[in-house]
Amino acid sequence: MVKVSIMGESWREPYHITIEVENKNCKVLKTLVSYGLKQVSVLDIRGSDKGSVKHLILLSPSQDRQVPRKSVLKRVKSGSQQHLWFESEGCDVCNTILAYGAFLLSGKNVDSSTLLYSFIAPDFESYRKIIIDLENMGYLVNVKRIGKFEHKRGILTERQEQLLWLALKSGFFDFPRRIDVKELAAKIGIKPSTFSETCRRALRRLVEHYFES
Repeated sequence: MVKVSIMGESWREPYHITIEVENKNCKVLKTLVSYGLKQVSVLDIRGSDKGSVKHLILLSPSQDRQVPRKSVLKRVKSGSQQHLWFESEGCDVCNTILAYGAFLLSGKNVDSSTLLYSFIAPDFESYRKIIIDLENMGYLVNVKRIGKFEHKRGILTERQEQLLWLALKSGFFDFPRRIDVKELAAKIGIKPSTFSETCRRALRRLVEHYFES
């Protein structure tokens, strides 16, 4: 695993990437098929600070009854449907993305075996190695989107801007919040208190600029 820190060179120019991959080896999807479930919707894929991978699956009530409770990390009911979180060791695709210091933001299935993965890589070289490794393993990778962090050189310091960019991309400002302070700080290699203080100072600068300009 590549060790990275937001203060190090490796996080100077993070990239936000979305790729489409035909992945027939997804362990969670294989597990669901073993329960007799072939048509399921993957809404989200998340790497955890424990090294495992979490999948959010949308199921109908009849499908939900086919899933043993012991295999589910968490259940969240939404109307007549169930959102289920599963946790696994991760497949080659997820593990390759995580192996280069990148972290998964989300994922969803396009069809029964093709998934869209969204992740942040610490730099271009990490992104390039992820794609090369996946292709060397025989995966057909279609890069759908690639965005790069660029310092605006304005109100905020580069570090403040970088943290806010990472927080925005990872869903920290979403409602409901998709990632908390502790989890995001762990992924980028800093203390939660450092993350919170830097964000607080950055947001204060932005608010002061907005009201005083």
